[in-house]
Amino acid sequence: MKIEQYISQLLYRYQCVTVPGFGAFLTEFQSAQLDENSNSFYPPKKLISFNPFIKNNDGLLANHLAETEKVSYEIAVNAIQNEVSHWKTKINEFGNFSIKNIGEFSLNSESNIVFVPTDQINYLSTSFGLSSYISPSVKREVYKEEVEQLEEQAPIIFTPERKRNYSFLKYAAAILLTAGITGTVGYKYYENKIAQETLIVQTNVQKKVNQKIQEATFYISNPLPSVTLTVPAEKMPYHVVAGVFRIEKNAEEHYQRLLKLGFKAVRLEPNKHGLFPVLYGSYASYAEAQQAMKDIHKLDNKDAWLLIE
Repeated sequence: MKIEQYISQLLYRYQCVTVPGFGAFLTEFQSAQLDENSNSFYPPKKLISFNPFIKNNDGLLANHLAETEKVSYEIAVNAIQNEVSHWKTKINEFGNFSIKNIGEFSLNSESNIVFVPTDQINYLSTSFGLSSYISPSVKREVYKEEVEQLEEQAPIIFTPERKRNYSFLKYAAAILLTAGITGTVGYKYYENKIAQETLIVQTNVQKKVNQKIQEATFYISNPLPSVTLTVPAEKMPYHVVAGVFRIEKNAEEHYQRLLKLGFKAVRLEPNKHGLFPVLYGSYASYAEAQQAMKDIHKLDNKDAWLLIE
């Protein structure tokens, strides 16, 4: 049973799709891009990366395969294991293999897996129907030579204007200026008078209002109850998982051990398969959780993995 198509379907909806026993495919949002050298525009997309250290079964791929193929969960897990075994055989014998619509795998000189994602599929659902676009370069025509030819054929001739006698205008201007000054002074006097009378009225009104306020007695028969504001807790969707246990006693013992080591350990409620997850801690961002997981790999448990809600 081929599982490539089921991985592709999940990459459209989830940020992390784990293939048990092989690794996890992670997606990261990339905004629209512009290549100035080729005048190419690229829509927003999901960048796919591969983490070979996340191998634990989180149930996502197996449940999706079981529901789609109408088979039991155990059969779906066995199908995934068989496909992973086939992949490992290919890369050990030939040094490389590819997964359709996802990418190619190969081994470097240090026998580490190198993943190159495909650029033919965009797993960002909001960019559906958008494709890359190459804009033609803008061509600008130069009209300098044509303008010079027109200037030579039709030169501009300046004709001096005859001076006219406008001496009578200065007397009219003097009369208008005198009338304007007189009107301005009269208007200023009237404006100041109105402002003074308005100030007197406002002062008297304010005195009466203050007197009424001093005489009044305020009494509230039914005061409003006090309001308590609750600040919502910060969402922590990224969890570093220490292990998932079938027996609750084992989960509790592992949880207590992590607390003694100084971790902010957390026990989650049993999942739908009846398993008891134990976390090293929860984080608000993917980068913070990824760094914490790397530190835990070095200090305590190299099999710790990332759970994203």
